[in-house]
Amino acid sequence: MLSFSKVADLRRQIGDWRRAGLRVGFVPTMGNLHAGHFALVELARQHADKIVASIFVNPTQFGPNEDYARYPRTPDTDIDGLRGAGCDALLLPSVEEMYPFGTMGCVQMHVPGITDILCGAHRPGHFNGVAQVVARLFNMVQPDVAVFGRKDYQQLQVIRYMATEMSFPVRIVPAPTLRETDGLAMSSRNQYLQGEERQTATFIYQTLCFMRDQAALGMPPGGIEAEARQRLEMAGFTVDYAEIRRSDLSRPRASDEKGLLALIAARLGRTRLIDNLEFDIA
Repeated sequence: MLSFSKVADLRRQIGDWRRAGLRVGFVPTMGNLHAGHFALVELARQHADKIVASIFVNPTQFGPNEDYARYPRTPDTDIDGLRGAGCDALLLPSVEEMYPFGTMGCVQMHVPGITDILCGAHRPGHFNGVAQVVARLFNMVQPDVAVFGRKDYQQLQVIRYMATEMSFPVRIVPAPTLRETDGLAMSSRNQYLQGEERQTATFIYQTLCFMRDQAALGMPPGGIEAEARQRLEMAGFTVDYAEIRRSDLSRPRASDEKGLLALIAARLGRTRLIDNLEFDIA
């Protein structure tokens, strides 16, 4: 696997691949990789000839009281894992390479509507930073295909919107959420869970399944959300939201039977966990 810290060097390599008629797939990450990330590389391989991954902990998507400094950096094990997953090239840029005029002097981005609800309501500016860095990475790598996990469904929708609105010639491929055997969605933040918190965390997925099942029984969304929140709080969570939405993240209508999601964001101790479950009720 080739490794690059400078965008110009990576672009030269990608240019060689393109002259050979090869398609390029892209998997952007913030590092501290696990099996879910490596599955993204494997999925990208189904759609492209050469796979580029990036590792960059993006400061512009962290709020002032969030865990940018605390976010784990494990480049050596990440590189070994990506190599084992069949990645062809890795971009490891510095903050200066990504933001040559600094994070305060960079071009700002805002995706309207879907960035102000759910996680966006609880993490103001977070999705502006996500759109900002992904747009830069798309311009730097210029992939044919980019793969993103469904676990952060709102992020996936923001990137889809941004890529379409800005006419990026890249196909966005969503990847299914990988789970531990007890249902907990794989996440770099799971390692923050202390002691009994790890077992308690499985209650998020159990609650998503409860929300799906109650919807199938005809309970209205408001009632489902109130009961889901109560169940989570009784288990020890501080709940940001537990909601039913449509696939476009709008509020459901009484007639909706397909393309629904249950979404949860909740804190357990110092760890904020998110998860979602897509379902139909017909």
